[in-house]
Amino acid sequence: MATGTELFDLSGKTAMVTGSSQGIGLALARGLAEAGAAVVLNGRDVAKLARAAQDLRAVGAKVYELPFDATDHAAVRAAVDKFEAETGPIDILVNNAGMQHRTELENFPEDAFQRLLQTNIASVFNVGQAVARHMIARGHGKIINIASVQTALARPGIAPYTATKGAVGNLTKGMATDWARHGLQCNAIAPGYFDTPLNAALVADADFSAWLAKRTPAGRWGEVEELVGACIFLSSPASSFVNGHTLFVDGGITASL
Repeated sequence: MATGTELFDLSGKTAMVTGSSQGIGLALARGLAEAGAAVVLNGRDVAKLARAAQDLRAVGAKVYELPFDATDHAAVRAAVDKFEAETGPIDILVNNAGMQHRTELENFPEDAFQRLLQTNIASVFNVGQAVARHMIARGHGKIINIASVQTALARPGIAPYTATKGAVGNLTKGMATDWARHGLQCNAIAPGYFDTPLNAALVADADFSAWLAKRTPAGRWGEVEELVGACIFLSSPASSFVNGHTLFVDGGITASL
């Protein structure tokens, strides 16, 4: 059994991160690369993905680009199967693709609700299933789903988003329940409030940032790099008996009234 720093060594592993052309996904891909993994970047915008890949290669990372729409079940299956056949196994999957839409619930547009369902939940099912089929055949694999502080809490104006992230938490439990016997560890990371492009409007809102500083025991926004340690832990041998767990990385916001 691995010991010490070997427990967190990802050398020789390949990790795919969906929605990794910016924000949390790109930060996690960079962190996994620094831990020794080759990384597979995914997104729908080919040019944006290429720029992200170039930035990681510039610091010595081994990077693949795999553009596909995570909401398209057939496209996901085809892309994953092709990569596995032509390039090699995906040992670690980080389901990070997601979106937000802020509107009071009574006026929430139906089309926005459907986009949230597809982007935040269906994508986790689509990519998780496609990758897990190969992991099951090999008898090992790591799946990490990006949940949210809204997996446990709600606030005004984002009820459908809250519903989708609650579903991500429970889908993670379901993955672990079905796939642990095949040697897979399936867990989730639930970020609190982080300074990302998805939260740009809130970061720019002085009143909201002041509220957040008072509401969060740590007293500040999180920085995306602070999610990397949790991701490496759940990707590595260190978490070999951790399954179906949601790890909150939130500055204490879920611990405090």
